Amino acid sequence: MKTVNSAPGGRITRAARRRVVRAGVCAAALAALVGTTATAASAEAPSPPPAVQADVPAGVTAGVAVFDRRTGTFTEQLNTAGQFRSASVVKLLIALDVLWNRAPDSLPAADRSRIDSILRGSDDTAASTFWANNGGGAIIDRMVPRLGLTDTARPPSTHPGFWGYTALSARDTVKIYRYLLDSAPAAVRDYVLGNLRQSTRCATDGYNQHFGIAGSFNRPWAVKQGWSGFSSGGCTSPAATAAKEPRVDAGTPAGAHARTPASADAVDLTRPALHTTGVVGAGDRSIVVVYTLHPTGTSYGKAYTDIGRLTRSLNVPGASRPAGTWIGTWGSGVRVRTQTTTTSGAVTTLPAGAEVLVGCQKRGQQVSAPPYVNDWWAHLPQYGGYMTSIYLSVPENQVPGVPVC
Repeated sequence: MKTVNSAPGGRITRAARRRVVRAGVCAAALAALVGTTATAASAEAPSPPPAVQADVPAGVTAGVAVFDRRTGTFTEQLNTAGQFRSASVVKLLIALDVLWNRAPDSLPAADRSRIDSILRGSDDTAASTFWANNGGGAIIDRMVPRLGLTDTARPPSTHPGFWGYTALSARDTVKIYRYLLDSAPAAVRDYVLGNLRQSTRCATDGYNQHFGIAGSFNRPWAVKQGWSGFSSGGCTSPAATAAKEPRVDAGTPAGAHARTPASADAVDLTRPALHTTGVVGAGDRSIVVVYTLHPTGTSYGKAYTDIGRLTRSLNVPGASRPAGTWIGTWGSGVRVRTQTTTTSGAVTTLPAGAEVLVGCQKRGQQVSAPPYVNDWWAHLPQYGGYMTSIYLSVPENQVPGVPVC
């Protein structure tokens, strides 16, 4: 049991136990829910059954597609034509428009730096600069026929400057990645995917963007994520609350409000959105796209956890899954540190309530979060650091079933 601070060595009271468990469930229950331990071997998953395997959490609306490039077939398809507001996934189209018929080396240094920041850190300011300078919604109008997109549409006429309100679907996003991998000039392919492989854990606005694909599979992967409608996203700048949708007029030319064949007018612009897209496995074997909308008021940590569970449920050929135990957390501003002390350097902060992958545990500095104390620390391999186990949603100080480091 987690030790109560007022009674060292004693057992937690029934009321205190309920407090510990309220933010999550014990490790054993998590194992039953999401499958906590996974091998790091890269063996292919068996052929999927006819039914979709995607495990969509309650209350979540999802659009899912997994395309196996080796066989040329989809292993997962769910609501693939459904339109979602793209949030930052549209930055793929913004970048490709800049690079159309141009080699990356020919770009002005400032533009190349902006694209680097867009693709690695999901830089909103850089995206807004290209949106304003290159015609706003006309960017989308150009890219739709170039890539043969069917569900993609510029932002609704009521929000022309909101590039994140561009409509995208799972199947169109697969087409974007297939273009990059199979049709784009080699220099463009290597430049764009090279940047996506260097996705930073913390985006430029302080959101932790290594959810979904980045949290579910070992490298190699390359990702472009999207989020919209949350107030904060943890990471090294937990106070950052900048919205992902810039409220700027794109300065679009006359006729910019004309609709493309698809329309974004009916796309949900209110519910919190969290999306993970990219390629996974040696040789970029699989293209994975997961779009999600969450109930109004959902916290970033809850959405982060739900999209992680959904992504881990997918049949992704060639993917290697990290070993460890997925466990929920409670509290806010929980730091991941380089060592098992509160004075060691902070690697980052966790989104409040997010699940984490625990590789092993060891004793360190005793930490107090009244009425609890705990001297066990959990090693989080995906972060390369430790968090105090006092904030793990399990009733014991030492997590059952997790090896000692």
